[in-house]
Amino acid sequence: MRFSFFSLILAMIISVTMGCSTGNQGPSSTPLQKIEINVSAAVSLKDALTEIQTNYELQHPNIKLIYNFGASGALQKQIEQGAPADIFISAAPKQMNDLEAKNLVNKATRKNLVENKLVIIIPQASTLHITKFEDVTKDEFQKLSIGETTTVPAGQYAQEVFRKLGIWDKIRDKTVLAKDVRTVLTYVETGNVDAGIVYQTDANSSSKVRIAATAPEGSHQPIVYPVALLSETKHQKAGEDFLTYLSTSKSRVIFEKYGFTMSK
Repeated sequence: MRFSFFSLILAMIISVTMGCSTGNQGPSSTPLQKIEINVSAAVSLKDALTEIQTNYELQHPNIKLIYNFGASGALQKQIEQGAPADIFISAAPKQMNDLEAKNLVNKATRKNLVENKLVIIIPQASTLHITKFEDVTKDEFQKLSIGETTTVPAGQYAQEVFRKLGIWDKIRDKTVLAKDVRTVLTYVETGNVDAGIVYQTDANSSSKVRIAATAPEGSHQPIVYPVALLSETKHQKAGEDFLTYLSTSKSRVIFEKYGFTMSK
């Protein structure tokens, strides 16, 4: 009897101990399996999208947004070569059109997200006098930075403006081509060039530069940022939910804070 009594007590102790040791292994401690949404986006959207990411992930703890920022043309080529991407946001329709022509875009999800303006910026302390785009033909302007005209929409818009004004051949030798619009901004901030052409939103993001002139109305195609899901996405529903969020009033406030205009 004594043996049975002590055996019973021992069994109870072992049972309680095992229960305590496994008590923290329940479902509540299992890490949340997050859905990763890869977004390839024009670098001029970086500030706004980063702020939107913080808000979105707080509201959707099961989602992790992974951004790949760069020149729209470069991002297009990456997508064509199979780079992981669920969503593409271009700084111009051309790159989206090219992907759509290759059936890499889900056409039903495509829409215009925001719009922007093209401006000339100079260092904050610059004494150069400029009030219009034509002023860059003056001898006092030695270096003008614009984005690569083959891959950077801002560079393509700039070239379009200069051709429209009939001065491209006059300023071609002054141009310093950059890999993306943020690099142009850096060149101007550091004084490595006399002026640069960027989007208004990029100019607004820096206290080291100031806007000297805005491209004349009708001198270039409208600066529109189309967005769409890619055909090969494995997260159709999650991707569509994020696209919807980008057009909400909460996102609008952030986009407009950085100088964008929502597309109608």
